[in-house]
Amino acid sequence: MWSQRRVVDCGLAERGVVHDPRSGHRSPGEVCDAQPYLLRAARQFGEPTERLCPVCERRNVTNVTYVYGDSLGRHAGQAKATSDLVEMDHDDDEFRVYVVEVCQGCSWNHMTVSFVLGNGPPDLVGRE
Repeated sequence: MWSQRRVVDCGLAERGVVHDPRSGHRSPGEVCDAQPYLLRAARQFGEPTERLCPVCERRNVTNVTYVYGDSLGRHAGQAKATSDLVEMDHDDDEFRVYVVEVCQGCSWNHMTVSFVLGNGPPDLVGRE
């Protein structure tokens, strides 16, 4: 997206969570805890990836994209296709996007990235 900003990559946190079952600190059941709503969203709105689940290593994960923002009204908190974000980026005020990867086999889930889109006030962080 042309206005993507304030990106937060959660890859480092994911590595720690994936390492826990392998090291015996937590059971796979403790990290594979996707709620039924998230699994349903993955089936209906998710976008398949080529990335193998880091926990069960049997199925590819699905990305589910959620949008949140005061200006979105009833659409806040909904799962959206990546293609919907392009139109929203131009039409809506500033909103936050969260991408969650979900394994529909073992129920692994983890937020991979979040960022801000929209034509709201410009991000002034780092500008002089």
